[in-house]
Amino acid sequence: MTDSAAPLETARPPRRWDPVVKLTHWTIVGAILANGLITEEGSNPHVWVGYALAATLALRLIWGVIGPAEARFAAFPPSPARALAHLRKIAQGRRTEHASHNPLGALMVYAIWSMLAVIIVTGVLMANAPAEAKSPVAAPPAAVQNEAREHEKIGEEAEEHDGAEGGEGHGEEGPLAEVHETAVNLLYVLIVLHFAGVVFETRRSGRRIVLAMLPGRR
Repeated sequence: MTDSAAPLETARPPRRWDPVVKLTHWTIVGAILANGLITEEGSNPHVWVGYALAATLALRLIWGVIGPAEARFAAFPPSPARALAHLRKIAQGRRTEHASHNPLGALMVYAIWSMLAVIIVTGVLMANAPAEAKSPVAAPPAAVQNEAREHEKIGEEAEEHDGAEGGEGHGEEGPLAEVHETAVNLLYVLIVLHFAGVVFETRRSGRRIVLAMLPGRR
């Protein structure tokens, strides 16, 4: 008889996720869900959740330098060559256990962190964009006020006309907002791929990867 399970190339090491890794992981998940589903874009809650996300990501990056061995960057360096080799092993039905992320998972982690960094930086820049300064001056005469109102009304009508011709939302978003929105959409794609990879690896290896990330579990 032959064993139908894929052979292990190394002994199965214990998968340990320390409390800081678990805390930062689920805090990031919660922040993404909150700003994606609950808060209104540009609102104060949306901005403050973004600041919390920035602090959490910073903590995880610091922990990647000073944390335990499994949490450090050295345990899962980004390597396209190793990721391709890992894909070949999957195609051949070979399994190699890793104490930390496997090479494909490592690339995914760094990709997600990169998108989060872009989202945070562009979000902070937009939230702190200086408003137009309004200097205190004496009130102009009534005739000047009336003329200003007429010019303002004409300008508003022209903007409405241009918007109707140029399409909805024309000229409303600057480059920062476009980069921010693109990074958010790419993040969602990465999250879907990450979830699919976790499901696939769980079925392939028989290890409960998600449960290992829960408090009190390994």
